[in-house]
Parts: sequence; C-alpha cells; structure tokens
Amino acid sequence: MARLTPATATSAGGIVIRFVDSVPQFVVGRRRRERDIHTWTLPKGTPEIGETLEETALREVREETGLKVKITSSLDAIRYTFVQRGTRINKTVHYFLMEPAGGDLQDHDHEFEEVRWISFDEAPDLLSFESERSLVALAASRLPELRSTPT
Repeated sequence: MARLTPATATSAGGIVIRFVDSVPQFVVGRRRRERDIHTWTLPKGTPEIGETLEETALREVREETGLKVKITSSLDAIRYTFVQRGTRINKTVHYFLMEPAGGDLQDHDHEFEEVRWISFDEAPDLLSFESERSLVALAASRLPELRSTPT
C-alpha cells in the first residue's frame, strides 16, 4: 500500500453579514462537486504570493460572491484533512466577520453556481459541512455585538 505524502494548505474567507428588517443574514454559495452533487459553503480561497490572510479573504469573498466587503473582526479557523492525488493535505481556513460595502451577488465568479443570502436559522439545514455550521453558530453568538456596532 502506497504511503500518502503529507502537505499543508492555508486559505482565508469570510462570513458576510447584513441585517434586513432586524433579521441577520449571511452569504453562501453552491458549488458542483461531482455530476449530481452540490455543496453549499462559505466563500474562501487560497492566498496569492505576498497577500496577508485579510487581503486573501477580502479578494476571495469579492470574487466568489460579487460583493465588496470590509472586515469587522476575525472569527476563527477551521481545520480539516483531505486526500488529493496521493497527497494528504492538512488544511487551515481562517475566517473573518465581514459586512457588505457594495457590489452585487449577480457578479460572482464561476467557482459558485449560485450565491445567495440566507438567514442564520437556515444554516444547519443548508450548509454542507459541520465545520462551517459550527463556525456560523459562533458568528451567530456574536450578532448582538455586530448589531450594536455603527457602520
């Protein structure tokens, strides 16, 4: 049996939050994984050379959602492992809380087939990955402080 080569990877992304009639919502995207399999996830991506994690998160969220955003605070990181082409990759994704500052969901790039706002109540049933559901729950626990912050 062949041994897997270990590697590490880092990404950054965000939970973009808005309030509509006092109801908090955040942005998710739907990706096609296989022919008939779709996943609903948070926007994230890989740093370009010389980028900070914050710069990566801002760029990736803009590209994947079509929204211009600003970071309001750091949130947390999630870690997971997957195998790709004979390599076991230990990945860390750093997330930031964000607010929209312009743009349009219709301007998202090809990485997501669909991008939309959902309520925090919808997250447990829609998000595909437990690590992201937990991260959204953490963000939800910080909503009172976000709501009281002037924009």
